[in-house]
Amino acid sequence: MTAVPEIAFSDFQIKRNNTAHHTNETGDSRLFVRRGQPFFITVHFKARGFQPGQDNVIFLVETGPWPDESAGTKAIFPLSKALNKTMWSAALENNGSNSTVLIIHSPHTAIIGQYQLKMQISSGTKTTNYNLGTFMLLFNPWCADDDVFMANETDRQEYIMNDYGFVYQGNHNWISPCPWNFGQFEDDIVDISLKILDKNLNYIQDAFKDLACRNNPVYISRVICAMINSNDDNGVLQGNWSGDYTGGVSPSAWNGSVLILRQWFKSDCQPVKYGQCWVFAAIMCTVMRSLGIPTRVVTNFDSAHDTDQNLLIDEYYDLTGNKLNKEKKDSIWNFHVWCECWMARRDLPPGYGGWQVLDPTPQEASNGIFVCGPASVKAIREGEVHLNYDAPFVFAMVNADCVSSVVTRKGNEKSNCDPHLVGNKISTKRAGSDEREDVTHQYKYEEGTAEERKVFEKALSRLHKGGPMIPNSNRNENENINRANETSANGITPSPGGSSGYTPRNQDPNLNRPLREALLLLKFKLTESPQLGDTISLVLLAGNLISTAKTLKLSLSAQALKHDGKPAQQFWKDSVYVELRPHEEKILLFKIPYAKYGPFLEDNNLIRFIAIGEQSITWEKVLVEKDVNLALPTVAINFLGPAAVDRPCKVEISFSNPINEEIRDCQVLVQGSGLLKKQVKLNMGTMKPGQKAVVSFEVVPCKVGYKQLQVNISSNRFNGLKGFKSVVVKP
Repeated sequence: MTAVPEIAFSDFQIKRNNTAHHTNETGDSRLFVRRGQPFFITVHFKARGFQPGQDNVIFLVETGPWPDESAGTKAIFPLSKALNKTMWSAALENNGSNSTVLIIHSPHTAIIGQYQLKMQISSGTKTTNYNLGTFMLLFNPWCADDDVFMANETDRQEYIMNDYGFVYQGNHNWISPCPWNFGQFEDDIVDISLKILDKNLNYIQDAFKDLACRNNPVYISRVICAMINSNDDNGVLQGNWSGDYTGGVSPSAWNGSVLILRQWFKSDCQPVKYGQCWVFAAIMCTVMRSLGIPTRVVTNFDSAHDTDQNLLIDEYYDLTGNKLNKEKKDSIWNFHVWCECWMARRDLPPGYGGWQVLDPTPQEASNGIFVCGPASVKAIREGEVHLNYDAPFVFAMVNADCVSSVVTRKGNEKSNCDPHLVGNKISTKRAGSDEREDVTHQYKYEEGTAEERKVFEKALSRLHKGGPMIPNSNRNENENINRANETSANGITPSPGGSSGYTPRNQDPNLNRPLREALLLLKFKLTESPQLGDTISLVLLAGNLISTAKTLKLSLSAQALKHDGKPAQQFWKDSVYVELRPHEEKILLFKIPYAKYGPFLEDNNLIRFIAIGEQSITWEKVLVEKDVNLALPTVAINFLGPAAVDRPCKVEISFSNPINEEIRDCQVLVQGSGLLKKQVKLNMGTMKPGQKAVVSFEVVPCKVGYKQLQVNISSNRFNGLKGFKSVVVKP
């Protein structure tokens, strides 16, 4: 009787396969392959090798705790003469006397996750089963049949392979790149990403059904999006916008995703404290890239949070210019950060695949849980807000209209809708470059065009079957209140142009002209861009636009703003009377020293200046605002020698205390995938006013290629002083 070939060991050819499947950055200790693409395994036998025609071979792959063929979590397939690319299949590459090289092919629709590979060999009446080992199966942007296929190699290198990037912060006039270490190829990140899937509410309620859906990037992305925040489950990160980060880490102190994900995993999946929008989005980017779904982080400046789906954002100010917290929770975030993931949308009509918005920051519930997306960017641009998922909320974030109200004893006096305030300089890192890319045009037609207003009307009609719902003004007919900012400051709401049918509320549709010509000009300017610690020099231009002299009462104020648009404490206010001759302009200069504003700053170092002008002839009011981001000093980073794998290289960091007072608890945190195995922490103690510090340490690079070192400096008086340095690591 012929003996069954006995397997001595199997070789998963990890280096060959991981390189071919673009997973070699994960190392060479485990097999990571992408679906829809063959991989190779060598089987070594103890005595005789495999003999075609005499020996019969069947393979088994399975994933999850309850493998099932009907659910797609289990597949049984024979050794064939040729591969079948529509299903799990196996064939011979070559066959030797005591070893065989096998080709295994997974379908492009396979469920992603960790698989067991087993092999059954039968010879005559004898059968022997072998467990060859485990491998990870991921989505495949290189496979034309995969739903996450991305045709451009530069894009694939950026949105899958790049392990660092930037999260843009600040405001639309002062955009600051915040470096971030995604670290998706660190050796445990895929395991943590799969653990996140296993902790989701769908898995807990019906694990069998959840596992069967893990071949669908739309499903996976929505599950991950819900799990990044902790609001409904033991998700990765707990949000905190209070300014009090006791018991955790300030959101601005994080440099990357890896430490957060590892902390969540090692703490028995308890939420990490704390995060805000850019941390949520950056962590989601890491997880999605690790699973093989192309992802990028996107920042929207002047981002609307529309709570009642009327595409109008209401903001309230008192007569001193103090921004008020009202019961209505609409707000405009100075900036808001989300993810875009690239995938086909077979659940939508043709043409809506490509980039999809996924926002893991917990703002509004969707189907009962805090998740947002995937919403097709193309659908948002075209106003197709009826398409899944959460398109109305995303549309409002980039294209809502804003209504500002001055609250008086008579009630709210509304200014006119500003259709251009929301959704500016939508930004992401450019593929293949460290430069910023503006993607605003992908979300909406240009502001002021007929196309943009037509889309706005379409979105409104989708939300409200009766058509556009522009609320009526409740202002006194004898008073007129206008709003302006530093880019549109003449008190006249900009006309959208064209004949879209949308009429700004200060415009007569029959005459096509403003009902009341603006009588005042107010405009803020900075004499120079201020840095944290500087005295802020602010210029206010006041102008009389008519041929009659008048007295102007100016009420001025300043308050810190949280980045989500919520006001902090008002720390400065002033009022002056200005006499203006016909068509006269006057310039007023105001100086606010650090001692005045410093104690009230939030983490983002953002201040809003407000001026309300009221003149004595018609009692017209004009509100003008200016958001000022205080720049942080530069952190200088220098590699004092060439960077090469496994060779120590000294790095020097220098920075100065920017404020005119002593800072304490000064700490430097450094990380960078491929450069450091773990985060470096340097305690600097106390620094005197203006003192310069120089610190040095060693890195021992472990990976070849373009790498980035990220530095974060914090103290008792400021957080988020960041720097970065890119370097090419040689073999």
